[in-house]
Amino acid sequence: MISNHVIQITSEGIKNICKADVCVMDVEGRIAATTFDGAEKLIPTVLSFVDSPADCQEAFGAQFIKIFDENELEYVVIVKGESDNLYTIAKLAAFQIQNLIVAYKEKYDKDVFIKNLLLDNMLVIDMYNRARKLHIEPKVRRVVFIIETGNRKDDYEYTENNELWIIRSLFTANRSKDFVTAVDERNIILVKEIQPTEDKEILDSVANMLLDMLNTEAMTNVHVAYGTVVEDIKDLSRSYREARVALEIRKIFYEDKGFVSYDNLGIGRLIYQLPEQICTMFVEEALKGYSIDDFDDETVTTLTKFFNNNLNVSETARQLFIHRNTLVYRIDKIQKMTGLDLRIFDNVVVFKVALMVSKYLKYLENNSDI
Repeated sequence: MISNHVIQITSEGIKNICKADVCVMDVEGRIAATTFDGAEKLIPTVLSFVDSPADCQEAFGAQFIKIFDENELEYVVIVKGESDNLYTIAKLAAFQIQNLIVAYKEKYDKDVFIKNLLLDNMLVIDMYNRARKLHIEPKVRRVVFIIETGNRKDDYEYTENNELWIIRSLFTANRSKDFVTAVDERNIILVKEIQPTEDKEILDSVANMLLDMLNTEAMTNVHVAYGTVVEDIKDLSRSYREARVALEIRKIFYEDKGFVSYDNLGIGRLIYQLPEQICTMFVEEALKGYSIDDFDDETVTTLTKFFNNNLNVSETARQLFIHRNTLVYRIDKIQKMTGLDLRIFDNVVVFKVALMVSKYLKYLENNSDI
């Protein structure tokens, strides 16, 4: 339902343009908006008018006109003033508010429709029928972005928080075919239409734009993930699920990344899909009974930097501000404990995967009660 705040702004705009006061009441005599004092004195007249068969009437020097939505009476608009064209002004006011009702209703219906699509709560035949009624093209390339906000907000669905407002202003203005909604209190969803000529670089640029804009304008820390591009509206739920998985995998393996995409998660996605028992067995075998907790933080940090520098000993030592021999000593320490010589590529792969699997096991342990 359209908010009283919007009706008030509209009423004030009509007054400024037409130089006539406007009041809008619902069918029970509650004032939705007014530009003049003493509007409550007209409540008995409005209630009597609601029960009458007339669509308009004049009383107490004011024009009363009913506003319908799909043949259901919603509001009564009252216009008063010195103008000789009060009836015309009242008709224009009623027309404007009725159009607002239709526009907000369509927006809400589209929002509910998109949420049901993402959550896979609709039959396929219902999807296409509803899309047709809402003038949404079903056979279009789209992708789902999830923007995880840094702050949890109460009553999220009904509150136009700063992040949601920014994203809507970016992607749903100027007759855009994109959709912005939220399915829970922390994540904002962008369903973006993708042109046939647009590729992954465009998707990455959208993700970067969201990060830069929200981190700057909303003054909050956000993360972004997106699924794969789908060709049909019935597959949007898959793109949404992929984006959710990508966001979760980012938390486990790629915390330093601001955004991730489902098709570029690398070995992290493979590990995420493995059973816990297999992961535990692999770590025990690869590290010869040791666990990552048996290595001090300094050693783990050193090896991570070593891997990131493509096994370049000199560059790693320079970045860590340590002597080259210190780095070699730490590498030799790992070899003595596990038998893995980290100057050999195959051994590096085993140890790197063991690090990632250990992170995943710790994640499962920390989330076992959720």
